[in-house]
Amino acid sequence: MTTKNLAYFCFLVFSYVAIQLLFLRDRALFDYAFCFIYVASILVLPFETGAVTLLFLGFFVGITIDIFHNTLGIHAAATVLMSYARPSIIKLLTPQRGYDERMNLTISSMGTGWFVSYIAVSVLLHHSALFFLEASNFSLFFSTISKILLSTILSTFVIIILQYFRKE
Repeated sequence: MTTKNLAYFCFLVFSYVAIQLLFLRDRALFDYAFCFIYVASILVLPFETGAVTLLFLGFFVGITIDIFHNTLGIHAAATVLMSYARPSIIKLLTPQRGYDERMNLTISSMGTGWFVSYIAVSVLLHHSALFFLEASNFSLFFSTISKILLSTILSTFVIIILQYFRKE
């Protein structure tokens, strides 16, 4: 990764976290759908990003959100899990012709269908871990499932919309 690309992705991570903290903190649609777009900062990193880098960045982004949400590490845990699973999710969704390692993970370079599938699966994994850790037991199972599904739909939708505003 060149210095220019590194600076761009650092800015991108900062932007997603700033949007999350400044505009989407403690916002919920019908008290069930939460929008966590900060996960996109991990998901749009290039293919060539190493596993250790993904895990450290996932922890850093998650713990930053935890500090401002006062949530004791659940965002960090969910984001590290998603970062760990990212290569497997990409491999699961690999088309027959494969990938070009230099491609960016954007809606314009990967195609809408692939990108929506990738974001939806990753966000579903993140939100499942996040909300089950938050509930900390299964007595709120159906409420937690509702939060997971509605938040996944909302977060995926907003991340897709933000992709159209992203400059290539």
